[in-house]
Amino acid sequence: MTNYRGYIALFLMPTVALFLLVYAVSIVILFGTSFTEWSTGLKPAFIGFRNFVDMFAKDASFKDGFWNTALWVLLQSTLHVLIGLVFAIILNMKEFYWKFARTVFMFPNIISGAAVGMLFLCMLNPNFGAVNSIVRLFGDGEYAQNWFMDYATAFLSVTMTWLPYAAVVTILILAEIAAIPDSLFESARIDGASELKINLFIVIPMLRNIIGTCVILAGTSMLQKMDIIMMTTGGGPGNTTLNLPMYIYKTAMMDNNFGYSNAVGVFLIGFGIVFVLLVRYLFRIGNAST
Repeated sequence: MTNYRGYIALFLMPTVALFLLVYAVSIVILFGTSFTEWSTGLKPAFIGFRNFVDMFAKDASFKDGFWNTALWVLLQSTLHVLIGLVFAIILNMKEFYWKFARTVFMFPNIISGAAVGMLFLCMLNPNFGAVNSIVRLFGDGEYAQNWFMDYATAFLSVTMTWLPYAAVVTILILAEIAAIPDSLFESARIDGASELKINLFIVIPMLRNIIGTCVILAGTSMLQKMDIIMMTTGGGPGNTTLNLPMYIYKTAMMDNNFGYSNAVGVFLIGFGIVFVLLVRYLFRIGNAST
């Protein structure tokens, strides 16, 4: 038999080279400079763990960004995935509207984050936005407000720009449901099981791996979410909608403190790794469904 290992290695070399140049080298530089004081025009000066100590001991903005990020990760990996799961089960019934609903549900996921941010800025505009227009139409206007800049509503308003739109989760779960043998459903129906029991005791248990995968995808997406926040609130009012990616950007680009921002970046990577390992353990991803 012809040995193809040499050809495989040859074809993998461009990918490996790109990974080393774009990711590996960047990660090494990120970790190395996180122990330095570094700003534009100055050489990195080694300061040990001072950035990390200041991060946890003195930086209130970092703590606000961390708790907002953690809450968004929690919401995205639970409610967002649950919405996608429920919608997938409904669409799997293949009622007459299922193809249309699947297509329409996908629209928000194919629009860029910047466009989504502008869309919600217009919808929630305090003067001419559709939401406030409806509030004024059916009320006396006391509930109309600047949704993105009010401390009481900013976090929820930003969250609603992405939380309900779980089309990617729905598509992944639908594909997994399609792989379940029809004989299981037929046997359950012959035994008198209702559709609800079939979904609860057959479908959902067999989706454990894909649900765990969706939890990882949804949760880690919040560790890089910045575009919509930048377009809508910029992290405000105060630190109400500040998350760690936005804080890294502000620290590096506005405060000109690259060493400290890289330390926050190292923490964010560590947080993501812990989250992925925890989800893999809880869902036993990779093990056969039982």
